[in-house]
Amino acid sequence: MSAALLDAIARTRADVCALHAELTRYELVAWTAGNVSARVPGTDLMVIKPSGVSYQDLTPEQMVVTDLYGTPVPGNDDGDWGNPALSPSSDTAAHAYVYRHMPEVGGVVHTHSTYATAWAARGEAIPCVLTMMSDEFGGEIPVGPFALIGDDSIGHGIVETLKNSNSPAVLMQNHGPFTIGKDAKSAVKAAVMCEEVARTVHIARQLGDPLPIDQGHIDSLYARYQNVYGQ
Repeated sequence: MSAALLDAIARTRADVCALHAELTRYELVAWTAGNVSARVPGTDLMVIKPSGVSYQDLTPEQMVVTDLYGTPVPGNDDGDWGNPALSPSSDTAAHAYVYRHMPEVGGVVHTHSTYATAWAARGEAIPCVLTMMSDEFGGEIPVGPFALIGDDSIGHGIVETLKNSNSPAVLMQNHGPFTIGKDAKSAVKAAVMCEEVARTVHIARQLGDPLPIDQGHIDSLYARYQNVYGQ
């Protein structure tokens, strides 16, 4: 492998490792559940968290490099990346399917964050009743179909649900949220915001019926936030 590719893989592994700390910081995961992955830019490779390793013990060297079918790839001639004792996350096939079928996606995140997962357990989309949701999600956060872990069925459900949606988040029924982004940091942000709005809308419904936002206003807010807001 070229030096440039090795450098890109090393940077991606460092980024993915560091971003897992954001999941614990925002209390989106418990124990070893959840994961962040990233596409290695310009390649058909991805980097993902190893299975069953505690968040506080994660290091960049433990991040697993796979192809876009979830198969671990060997290290360079010196064997200085990858740990043959570590298997990739059990959600690797789902992440890989997303990367294969959504080339614009550079990062995928899965959590079992409490409020978003509660909506997923009911199989209920989170309605767009907050301007924050209009900005970040461009409408409701949809529900994807029930699917078992072990193959790419979850990935198929993610892609089919999000391909016609502005939302970077999907609530997989009886499972939990998956989020996507142009890079892993964007996908982590979407996971944080998904839990925030899931909590807020849940609380609002305890007080009464949240007021819907007109679709025209949603579209206007989304366009402004995505194209004008920020630096």
